[in-house]
Amino acid sequence: MVSKVVKVTNEQGLHMRPATVFSAAVTPFDSDVKILFNGNQFDGKSVMMLMAACIKKDSEIEIQCDGPDEEAALAKAVELVESGLGD
Repeated sequence: MVSKVVKVTNEQGLHMRPATVFSAAVTPFDSDVKILFNGNQFDGKSVMMLMAACIKKDSEIEIQCDGPDEEAALAKAVELVESGLGD
């Protein structure tokens, strides 16, 4: 398992569009992708779970990836969050 803590930089946090972008980008990976926020764990491949997390701008989240392509999955997930998820 690999993980990294990142700060959400986009203005609206993980609302519908950024959550969809994130989920679509990590779903092709064989590894599990989890988001840890406020003491809870959310499935990074589920748009609904990401929206339910209520992650706002400037929130720090931990991205955890576990599986055969975990390094690549983590790199992609971190790149997306740090780039603002298209916002």
